[in-house]
Amino acid sequence: MTYLTTFDGPVTAVNTLNQTYLPGLRARLVDATTTDTIATLLSPGRRRINFMNAHCFNVMARDRQYAAAVKSANLLLPDGIGVALAAKMTGQALKENLNGTDFIPALLEQAAKNGKSVYLFGGTPGTADTAAQNLIHKIPGLQIAGTRDGYAEAQNEAEVIADINASGADIVLVALGVPMQELWLHRNAPYLDADLTMGVGAALDFFAGNVVRAPAWVRKAKSEWVWRLAMEPRRLAKRYLEGNFSFLARAAKQSMATWTPASVAKRLLDITVALCALVLLSPILLLTALAIKTESKGPALFTQTRVGKDGRPFTMIKFRSMVSDAEALRSSVLEQSDRDGICFKSKSDPRITRVGRFIRRTSIDELPQILNVLRGQMSIVGPRPALPCEVEVYPQRALGRLAVKPGITGVWQVSGRADVSFDQMVEMDLAYASSRSVLLDVILICMTFRAVISGRGAH
Repeated sequence: MTYLTTFDGPVTAVNTLNQTYLPGLRARLVDATTTDTIATLLSPGRRRINFMNAHCFNVMARDRQYAAAVKSANLLLPDGIGVALAAKMTGQALKENLNGTDFIPALLEQAAKNGKSVYLFGGTPGTADTAAQNLIHKIPGLQIAGTRDGYAEAQNEAEVIADINASGADIVLVALGVPMQELWLHRNAPYLDADLTMGVGAALDFFAGNVVRAPAWVRKAKSEWVWRLAMEPRRLAKRYLEGNFSFLARAAKQSMATWTPASVAKRLLDITVALCALVLLSPILLLTALAIKTESKGPALFTQTRVGKDGRPFTMIKFRSMVSDAEALRSSVLEQSDRDGICFKSKSDPRITRVGRFIRRTSIDELPQILNVLRGQMSIVGPRPALPCEVEVYPQRALGRLAVKPGITGVWQVSGRADVSFDQMVEMDLAYASSRSVLLDVILICMTFRAVISGRGAH
């Protein structure tokens, strides 16, 4: 699991430090899939969890008590398109939108399999009871330890705590709304016996059927906020229209504060070169795709997970130069590697097709990575993008390669590619990371043409 954070201290990433600049955030914002996050939340240990959407960040900006409550939580789950867009402003794409309405049923389903019980606290009178009935009907084996509304039954906090503890609940879902639920948990979670406590907003209203969920196609288009605004325009207009704009404006301002003239110049160079290459090389791109499809079955493009800047995984695009089931056959050819060290390369790799050998020698197979550059996942110039399995066994010094975006070309690429050992490649990349500049990038781009023509180390 990867964590995004803005405070100094160790965080879990792909063996390296990972940072984001979401406005005002100091606690940990989880960047992981639903499955991985649930596994973490249900593992041994006590945790207090909050969901964070744009509205939550706006409340943080004006409410110090709420901000303190959020910052003291163990983990924060990203909820909504606003948080995803704010993360993208820093060049980071969150793996999933962990909104409560989808996440909590998945969490409770796994909790039921693990024999854990849940207490529902909050909502109007009757809402928690109806939500409990619906959840039991939907999730076989789910144990509801107890329910309590968020009105008359919530007035005496000592009584609420005693009732929850007497129920023996392993999980407590508190639905008092923002900021009340976070403040309640900040005060009282230490006195609860449950291992997992969560502020869940309007989730119980959805589970009880009090609020109609947007159709699946609306949710898939990441426009559920538009649906909710249409359903409750008076209550939500200010939050969604003015609030979202305010949040994204602050996120953009904070992101821009981290820019430097050098980083702006490099990004402009990347975009300019990538757009020009895409236009000028489009005939070659088309012919290559046709040649690949003609020779062998399978898609012309090949996608693969690689590790980018700060250890963040991304999907790299290349022309397919191997048979379509090459990944499944990789383990059977590892011993044929021509290079010492971690990275696998073999001139006689039997998985490579005839067209593949040509496009590898001429580096045409790398051209679709232009799209990765335009997406901001790669640069024109940078270290070779590493495979996750390679990064897992990196020595400490090699992790320095991940301090900059990977590139289509770079020092290693123009210095012999596969003829260069892993240790030499690491030293080249570290030297580039410490002395990179626009002028150096331009020089390396020019040297790339010579490397492509010579074909040295390309296989």
